[in-house]
Amino acid sequence: MRIGVDTGGTFTDVVALDERTGEIFTTKTPSTPANPADGFMAGIAKVGGGPVTGLVHGTTVATNQLLEDRIAYLGFVTTEGFEFILEIARQSVPDGYGNSYFWVKPPRIVPVHRVKTVGGRLDHLGEEVRPFDEEEAALVARWFREQGITAIGVCFLHSYANPAHERRMREVLEREHPEAVVSLSSDVLREYREYERSVTTLVDAAVKPTMRRYIANLSERLGLPFSVMKSNGGVLSAAEVVHQPITTVLSGPAAGALGAALIASTAGRPSVITLDGGGTSTDVAVVVEGEPSLTTEGSIGRYPCKIPMIDIVTVGAGGGSIAWISPEGTLKVGPKSAGADPGPLCYGKGGGDVTVTDAHVFLGRIPPHLLGGEIPLDREAARQGIEALAGKLGLTPERTATGILEISAFNQCNAIRQITVKRGLDVRDFPLVTFGGSGPLLACRLIDILGMPAVVVPPDPGNVSAFGLLTVDVKNDYVRTYVTREPSADVLADVFAELEGHAVLALDREGFTAPVCQRSADLRYYGQAYEVRVAAPPGPPDGEWQAEVVARFHEAHEKLYGYGYRGDPRHAVEWVNLRVSGIGPITRPSIPVRPARSGPMAEPGARRVSFDDDGWSSCPVHARATLRAGDVITGPAVIEEYGSTLPLHPGFTAECDAHGNLIVRKEGTLQ
Repeated sequence: MRIGVDTGGTFTDVVALDERTGEIFTTKTPSTPANPADGFMAGIAKVGGGPVTGLVHGTTVATNQLLEDRIAYLGFVTTEGFEFILEIARQSVPDGYGNSYFWVKPPRIVPVHRVKTVGGRLDHLGEEVRPFDEEEAALVARWFREQGITAIGVCFLHSYANPAHERRMREVLEREHPEAVVSLSSDVLREYREYERSVTTLVDAAVKPTMRRYIANLSERLGLPFSVMKSNGGVLSAAEVVHQPITTVLSGPAAGALGAALIASTAGRPSVITLDGGGTSTDVAVVVEGEPSLTTEGSIGRYPCKIPMIDIVTVGAGGGSIAWISPEGTLKVGPKSAGADPGPLCYGKGGGDVTVTDAHVFLGRIPPHLLGGEIPLDREAARQGIEALAGKLGLTPERTATGILEISAFNQCNAIRQITVKRGLDVRDFPLVTFGGSGPLLACRLIDILGMPAVVVPPDPGNVSAFGLLTVDVKNDYVRTYVTREPSADVLADVFAELEGHAVLALDREGFTAPVCQRSADLRYYGQAYEVRVAAPPGPPDGEWQAEVVARFHEAHEKLYGYGYRGDPRHAVEWVNLRVSGIGPITRPSIPVRPARSGPMAEPGARRVSFDDDGWSSCPVHARATLRAGDVITGPAVIEEYGSTLPLHPGFTAECDAHGNLIVRKEGTLQ
């Protein structure tokens, strides 16, 4: 069996693939925020079955540490004279300079009194201008030891061009302060821009101790090797990931986007928007021709992380998002969440706040239990909470509950607009794939608000992220800065050969004998501050090869920004970074075909449901497991399954396709 385990804020999702038969098993269990390993092991125990040949884990341990600002006692070493790199940052103010009067600079990831400098200097080509000051380095290492600072990031100027000084600093720290966990910027991100490289390195150092403890705990309890999902859409063995934990900061959401991309492509929809609705948040990504968009301009919380990651926008709009009244007296929803413990009011575990899930329960849109009855829900507690909130707002309980869901839907729409409209994409061109336990709940409203052609709800939507873990290749990314307007074929060949050598060596350690190396390059017009990444072909980087990469850059720039300077000699093209992705391909699970109906549809159940402010009616409730290819259900209706529910509003239809996906559309639309 191959098993995927995705630990979310509320539930831990498990998918097991029987490699002999191709059969897929799914289950869920409540997450255990105090020790995520407990929920992980409980999920594995629920699967049972034969011997495990592969196990892949999507974890939020590093993500949550950063989002909750739980940064340990961290130290930073940089080049003499540059101790204020973190303080100066990029001199930018969020939301534009109109906000500068009100904006308060947040605390730095390392306060200035824990920043130490060491003499020595390299130029931008990596040539030594001043020698490394080993005596000063030893004093710095001893100071960190005396202060009890055991997590240290090292970022020297121009170390992307030559890592020698950083490596000597690590040797000094190992000698003088052997208990310290050290991250070097030349290992984490060998790319220019010292501020982003510094913060990315410090984030790696900050999460290293936590991830090492967590991975060690899991390894001991499992007793078998496993892999961890990375933010770039690949996986890496747990033994390797402890050396580069920053690569896991978007572990779970990345798996969801990849799983949804495979499901959508199989259903004949290679370009989609994915929406992963969980208990705490909603993650949105764009998939174009089967591949999720990648970025190196991402951030986790307030920390920029320039590692390659799937381009995901996250909003605090999950099932556990809390409804509250602002000082101005208006209703708000999120981003604070009730999480898994104590959870929504209807969980009956001591929660004191009305949540999105409570609104769904009160309106009858989800059943009075979760996970097929494993977790009973207290509808009366939800009703009392909604009524109390309605009294404060001067509204009916139905209007209050509907308003909570409407605000949550608009929060999700804003995330979708951020990743489409703000990036030059027309949201109306993309079907939406909704998954996660709460993902399908607002599908009909999203179609209404955004004018989307359709929503695809996969089978077992609550387990799509865990399924995605079984579809992922092993993948490592390597980068080298090479800023020039006249690239040398010999230098290009040498850099790519070095990066590909690192990639092949790492994949060889993972057991791959036939790895694939994919090249790419970051280019810009001379004078621009930021660059555009384009795929680079294989083969020798001669003049013809370079012309092909530049042509791809012109095309990508025009597509992104609406203009380009192809053929204009006044605007030279500048090369900035060279990249290689080393990929160890796996065999992906096949998505089964659902048989067509051979007899009449099963008789649905019924439940009182409200789909507007004050109207209640007896609504048919269908069990999704009974649906077959070609079945069409017309709203109002509710379609239930083990891990999720689809409320189908009046005026909408849901058609079951050949792979068991539900295609939700407004009545009368053709797509």
